Amino acid sequence: MKDNIKKTLKYLASAALAVLLLWVSFREVEWAEFWNQLKTCRWELILLSMVAGSAAFWVRAIRWRQLLLPIDDSITRTTTFNGINIGNISNFVFPRIGEFIRCGVITRRSAPVDPSRPDHKKATYDKVLGTVVLERGWELLVMLMLLAVVVIGGFSRFGGFFVEQIWTPMSSRLNFSLWWLVAIIAVAGLVCVWALWRYRDSNSFCSKVWGIFRGLVQGFSSCFRMERKWLFFAYTALIWGLYWLMAASTVWAAPFLEGLDLIDSLFLSLVGGLGFAVPVPGGIGAFHFIISLALSAVYGIPMEMGIIYATLSHTSQAITQILFGLASYASESLRK
Repeated sequence: MKDNIKKTLKYLASAALAVLLLWVSFREVEWAEFWNQLKTCRWELILLSMVAGSAAFWVRAIRWRQLLLPIDDSITRTTTFNGINIGNISNFVFPRIGEFIRCGVITRRSAPVDPSRPDHKKATYDKVLGTVVLERGWELLVMLMLLAVVVIGGFSRFGGFFVEQIWTPMSSRLNFSLWWLVAIIAVAGLVCVWALWRYRDSNSFCSKVWGIFRGLVQGFSSCFRMERKWLFFAYTALIWGLYWLMAASTVWAAPFLEGLDLIDSLFLSLVGGLGFAVPVPGGIGAFHFIISLALSAVYGIPMEMGIIYATLSHTSQAITQILFGLASYASESLRK
């Protein structure tokens, strides 16, 4: 009962944050002008953006399967594709829950270690979760690396946005260096790991948590055991190329953004990724706010115009994720 109350409160807080960010983003929109600008957009390019997003789902599924093969070589591309799509649509219900649900899809389809014990799977939940941690961690690392290259390479163009809109407000609210916070978290993490290892045999709680931790480490380390490691990096490059195409297609579709080039499209794609990192259902509100803020701060485009691009980009991605999520859910329901 208490767990259900906590989950409900977390969801309500997340939904309230999404509504607040949507209100902040749309409060000054002139709706007549909003609809007129939408009518001038090139919808065939929005369709191209949706196709690029669909292709990115498939490539992500292939890359994830490569991480899973050392754990269970019976996992198919269809299973990982369905897992990613079901996870995406689940994030619209509760933020980040999709990462856990797609692990369940893989575990359910995993082959048993022993045919006489069908419930004893090769790809246990904790091992699969380890591969998700690796995949999402690598995704975050690549995004931050690209963001650093774009901002440093064009600091006079993009640097002001991060300094004035993100770093300065954040640092003004803290009375100590962020490095101290990082050091404290690192030391606390090491102490927890040591305690789990030290009491793994004498304490039932530590034993259970240590088992989960070991499974995560085994899943995370699967990247060192997979064959043709270069394919993992090739798939990652292709995924980000498709993300780039998604953003560029939406920019090309909006006549009021005709002055923006491919570098600008990459910048908006990376900034949008930061919006999806905010714990709100499906990035709703957070994506709209940060994109319109970036267009206003960097390019001087009015917030009410930037919100049109954000709405086009987010809505097209959301429709794609919902359609594929429903199709994959039906596929998994019908499969034996």
